[in-house]
Amino acid sequence: MKEGFIPKNDFRSIFFTDKADECLSDVKSMFLNSLEYTLVKDTTTVKPWDIYYALSTALRNRLIERWLRTQYEYRKQDVKKVHYLSMEFLMGRLLGNTLINLDMYDKSYDMLKEMGYALEDIAELEPDMGLGNGGLGRLAACFLDSLATHQYPAYGYGIRYEFGIFKQGIVQGYQVEEPDHWLKKGNPWEIHRPDITYRVRFGGKVESIGNPDGSMHHIWHDSKDVMAVAWDIPIPGYKVDNVNNLRLWQATATDEFDLDYFNSGDYVRAVEQKNISENISKVLYPNDNVHLGRVLRLKQEYFFVSATLQDILSAWKRDADSFTDFPEKNAIQLNDTHPALAIPELLRILIDEEHLSFDKAWDIVRRTFSYTNHTVLPEALERWSVSLFQELLPRHLMLIYQINEYVMSEVNASYPGDFVKLRNMSVIEEAQEKSIRMAQLSIHGSHTVNGVAELHTRILKEKVFPDFFQMNPHKFQAKTNGITPRLWLKTSNPHLASLISEHIGDSWVRNLENISSIESYIDDPDFRASFLEIKQINKKHLAKYIYKHTGIRIRSDMLFDAQVKRLHEYKRQLLNVLGTIARYYQIKDNPGGDFVPRAVIFAGKAAPGYFLAKRIIKLINNLGEIVNKDPDVADRLKVIFLPNYCVSLAEKIIPATDLSLQISTAGFEASGTGNMKFALNGALTLGTLDGANVEMAEHIGAENMFIFGLHAEEVSALKDSGYDPFSYYNADPELKRVVDSLQNDSFCPDEPGIFDPIVKSLLEQGDRYMIMADFRSFVDASNRVDALYRNKDEWAKKAILNIARCGWFSSDRTIKEYADEIWKIKPLVLDLHQ
Repeated sequence: MKEGFIPKNDFRSIFFTDKADECLSDVKSMFLNSLEYTLVKDTTTVKPWDIYYALSTALRNRLIERWLRTQYEYRKQDVKKVHYLSMEFLMGRLLGNTLINLDMYDKSYDMLKEMGYALEDIAELEPDMGLGNGGLGRLAACFLDSLATHQYPAYGYGIRYEFGIFKQGIVQGYQVEEPDHWLKKGNPWEIHRPDITYRVRFGGKVESIGNPDGSMHHIWHDSKDVMAVAWDIPIPGYKVDNVNNLRLWQATATDEFDLDYFNSGDYVRAVEQKNISENISKVLYPNDNVHLGRVLRLKQEYFFVSATLQDILSAWKRDADSFTDFPEKNAIQLNDTHPALAIPELLRILIDEEHLSFDKAWDIVRRTFSYTNHTVLPEALERWSVSLFQELLPRHLMLIYQINEYVMSEVNASYPGDFVKLRNMSVIEEAQEKSIRMAQLSIHGSHTVNGVAELHTRILKEKVFPDFFQMNPHKFQAKTNGITPRLWLKTSNPHLASLISEHIGDSWVRNLENISSIESYIDDPDFRASFLEIKQINKKHLAKYIYKHTGIRIRSDMLFDAQVKRLHEYKRQLLNVLGTIARYYQIKDNPGGDFVPRAVIFAGKAAPGYFLAKRIIKLINNLGEIVNKDPDVADRLKVIFLPNYCVSLAEKIIPATDLSLQISTAGFEASGTGNMKFALNGALTLGTLDGANVEMAEHIGAENMFIFGLHAEEVSALKDSGYDPFSYYNADPELKRVVDSLQNDSFCPDEPGIFDPIVKSLLEQGDRYMIMADFRSFVDASNRVDALYRNKDEWAKKAILNIARCGWFSSDRTIKEYADEIWKIKPLVLDLHQ
């Protein structure tokens, strides 16, 4: 560190005074100031949205002193920091969780009540932040919460998308996509930082100049540039003074306005460059089925990492004279391969701008980065064409070839003449169109690679990247995902959280393993009765929401069965649909039978270009349309598809669910965290031994779950031996009847043939995800569910036991493992009262 970087007359004496702390302690005063001076409202003009905005702004302002002090101490004490790079942060809504973390929920509740407002109604006005879509983004959000709560020096980096992935509507059963303009009314949590702006370059050409010592110097020029402007969101921990930072980048033009074009009357071209530049941060996940979409996606990825690394290095250079110790003070985590361009970008900066040799720069890169893999699907591993890199990132293409030459020499030294290993481990894929494999780049450029569950990590080692594992077994670790109990129990299920705290205290909120103490209450009839009463309250709330948004009435005494997640064939919503059709026919065949009433609840978005997933949504809605109106079925079966699944909707569904479906084909799901959220809220799991379900069965006990289906090894063996879905179709009359109902248009009489592609995927295209093979096991497991649900006492015991044994699945535990074993960072305890 440079000596004397903090002057004697520092801002601390001005900003961090007792008086300032006193002022900030009065949330009511800040709230009223926000209403009057920020929103310019009085009692005659104020609206509920203004109440939400003013309260959120007041809370954000209360965080700022802690936020400034946290950054000050990180710098002053010269701590090692982790920079978490993710293209997604699925934050959901911040108001409720921030109130919980600041321990100000009750005070704010009473304050709004005095004014005639209900806090829960005000909180419902907040839009979900459109910064993510799936589990990868939600994991990143949980990690931010855990990092702040356990006082680790950490920064999140992402993109400030103007529009989320899309708002999902359902029209005549079909998914329709609408713009998700989540920033339309502004975002009270963010802080605009126009003083923190960096130039990001695209295109152009590279000039190579020989140096006197025989080395080459490369100059990248004639590029088309955009500016990255920072927006910060303070991230508070639970009942601690530490406040970390999530920095999001917005793309803007280098010149907002071309006056020459404007003066000549060409008003469109006057702002053309501004519009082109801003497209980069316009929308999460542009459609990459078309060339322009792929170009925009690659621009997003580079824009994000270039701005982030410039920011990290700018902070480093304020206090350091060289890069020798950079990896000892900075860890950079790549959340999947989307930020993988950070590897050649850091290399470029160190070589071209800081004039380090390749060997020294590459050593720093490898000691700085670590990489989390999130998929075992080969088609999901990112590849970019060499030609696209040549067009957009010519200098990086040169560096990637140089990296590949270096690492291939390492491979050849370890395995002389082994061309199979050279091919598998090469960053460059020599196919008809040469491409750059981002997973290979990430592994070569990182000191550690981790999977997100034990099974997932084993598959990475043995099947996806076996050559890498054989060469560097020390690189691979398993870090099973987790969830934050602050959001997924205390905030989203306050009645259950209160019941637990009344009996065992509230230390579980910060240390979830302490929740195991409620296992001693399993045989307490009063505790079980209270648990079931709370579940019933939550189910009534969800039933009311379902009726409001779909017009479907369901009874709260039905078994609520939920499968809510992104629509993908491997997640097997289709298996659930086939099982539901079988249940429907069972009731039709025996209308006087004694069936356990069940509400089958689906929610999830399909990618706009994913035809079959969207057709499955149509099937779910058509099935619901027929089942829900069938007088023979009455209230014994309901099928519901809730549109526009998001974090805030999950907070309504999960506390109300009795049965959680986690039924992906074994060996295909990396981890999953929905399984953990449901179990922590007292839902039993009907699932395969896939992803983190494996560890859940170990910790919770397989006897307290409903496990079914082929294991990962059995899936592989069956495929290797020649899997024939027709054999299952012909051998199982119930399965045959269900599949035939799709073929004969039983659920699409007005649109014949629309489900033929689904049938074809099952029978003629090999049934890649083994739905036919697992159907009978799934139906039998569902029948076991019914048998247990009839005994409410036994059901409650298993549900409570699920909660009690979920302690290991906290993101706090996951983060501690990352901190200790990958990042090598330590907590920094901040106490503003000292």
